[in-house]
Amino acid sequence: MDRRLVLLWVTGAAARVSLLAVPPLIPEMHRDLDLAETAVGALTGLPVLLLSIGGLVGSLVIARVGPRRAAIAGLAVIAVAGALRGVGPSVAGLFAMTIVMAAGVALTQLAIPPLVAVWEPDNVGRATAVYSNGMLAGEIAGAALTGTVVLALVGGSWERALAVWSILVVAVAVALVRGPEVVHARAAAAWWPDWTDGRMWIVGLTLASASIAYWGGNAHVPDYLHALGRGDDVAVALASLNGFQVPASLLVAVWPGLFVARRWPLLAAGIVALAAAVGLVLLPAANAAWTGAIGFVAAFGFVLALALPPLLAPPNEVHRFAAGVFAIGFGSAFAAAVIAGALWDATGIPTMALFPVVVAGVLMLVLGSRLSLTTTPTRPLQAAMAQHRTG
Repeated sequence: MDRRLVLLWVTGAAARVSLLAVPPLIPEMHRDLDLAETAVGALTGLPVLLLSIGGLVGSLVIARVGPRRAAIAGLAVIAVAGALRGVGPSVAGLFAMTIVMAAGVALTQLAIPPLVAVWEPDNVGRATAVYSNGMLAGEIAGAALTGTVVLALVGGSWERALAVWSILVVAVAVALVRGPEVVHARAAAAWWPDWTDGRMWIVGLTLASASIAYWGGNAHVPDYLHALGRGDDVAVALASLNGFQVPASLLVAVWPGLFVARRWPLLAAGIVALAAAVGLVLLPAANAAWTGAIGFVAAFGFVLALALPPLLAPPNEVHRFAAGVFAIGFGSAFAAAVIAGALWDATGIPTMALFPVVVAGVLMLVLGSRLSLTTTPTRPLQAAMAQHRTG
């Protein structure tokens, strides 16, 4: 495989592996820090919020130093702050270092689309699917291995378990230091998103639909199943939700020209998301199938949204276009998860937990029916896609 694609994959994995290392360790954190449920919710929700607003600051960093150096800096922040989360241990330190680490994640994640634009300009769809697959693999590894394999290796210490992943992150940062250089014209690089760009809003809302389904599902489906008396199904349901993201990213990697910048994949994803929400209400016994469908369409929309900034924006403006997309997408996901919880608290109706999935499905249908991304100031999208399909 192309060395640059390998670097994109491992960078995506390193950017996300520390994020989902916390949930498997929550029982140990409860024991040592006496965390309330509100604090647990904030601890898991803060990184999503930081992915939204942190990217705006990250855009300024990328404009000044370029995407490769920004990615290296972001990984360094993830490694240091991620390892320091357990120092003390203390609640204040845990939260402070989680915020700093999430800022590093935001910077690293934002730096990858500009790298795609300059490293793989004729292979954007496949390159995006590759690094998105790396992100998903990192999330799955963090969630699946931290509370079992990693915790056992470090003698049951959740503090050291969090620090272990920093070794991988440092290794990736070193690999990027030795990676292909990126020519960067500092003086020409703006950083603040153009909020009047309708295309940026369309792509941002596409990312929002995927993020709302994924983060909302992870946040509320476990409690929903508990409310139905199906608490024993939670582990399998969450494994299905997260595991089925991988085949979605592989599908786009194999046939990018079939899916990227087309309407029908979003229409199909919207239908599947709504069907999954209805299925969780009417046939909860098949919850693993429904949550797997949610994970699949969430990853599908995620990859499709991330592929568009390098296609729609000039190479030296991809970072600020993507910063706006991330602000819209991840900010919407955070808001939807909070609203769903508030609706459940206010009404006492467990099905309110599925509010994010329904919103995501409707949004995908609306975007799929109205998607129009035909032009860009420097490069017609259709020409770019034609070049990509033949490249």
